[in-house]
Amino acid sequence: MSAPERAGELAANLTALRARIDAAARAAGRAPGDVTLVAVSKTFPATDVAHLLDLGVTDFGENRDQEAASKAAQISRLAPGHLVRWHFVGQIQRNKARSVASYADVVHSVDRVELADALGRAAARTGRRLDALVQVNLDELDGRGPDAAGEARGGVRPRNVVALAEHVAATTGLRLAGVMALGPLGGDPGAAFARLAVLAEGVRGVAADAVAISAGMSADLETAIGHGATYVRVGAALFGDRALMSDHVR
Repeated sequence: MSAPERAGELAANLTALRARIDAAARAAGRAPGDVTLVAVSKTFPATDVAHLLDLGVTDFGENRDQEAASKAAQISRLAPGHLVRWHFVGQIQRNKARSVASYADVVHSVDRVELADALGRAAARTGRRLDALVQVNLDELDGRGPDAAGEARGGVRPRNVVALAEHVAATTGLRLAGVMALGPLGGDPGAAFARLAVLAEGVRGVAADAVAISAGMSADLETAIGHGATYVRVGAALFGDRALMSDHVR
């Protein structure tokens, strides 16, 4: 596909996606501007990010450090002068915290004290301050901790959310920004996101400005917005079928 064809495809997808987000917000009695689209660009090339920057998208999500660091560096060359906010939305090994803290603006997946400490130290060392969201494991609400492959998707248990939020709020280099969750595997996203909204209230009791709720992806963003999501993390509905990383990221 040529660059102009790809730019046109992304523009059409973005128009349709923004219409969905706006309609869902209005149906929930909310202003469309209250919901930020995080374009999950993992496995797609930096040129796609540059096209979307030209279309007014400013927030991009990645879930693997090596790819994200490379793409952030490419974008600084491809699209100088554009406002870009990088969101790290995947699980983070503690030994990757220093790298993630060097380019990410928002980390959605803080799910343990050790990770919060590592990110905070790394950010403070370079004079940065990261927005940190406490990731909640909603799968346990229907008795499903691990995913179908037997691997944990990450997230703190609901009963421990406030304690972790208090730790994040007290960590130099971090700003407690809110909560994040993945829709439950095979469960009712409405019930899960309603529970997340309740947990978000508890986090706002720790820090009044920790108002972010990161929930909802291509298939369930309307449900998430109906339950207060302020960030929706969308990949497939915007970029199309997930491409192999090796095809796009060199």
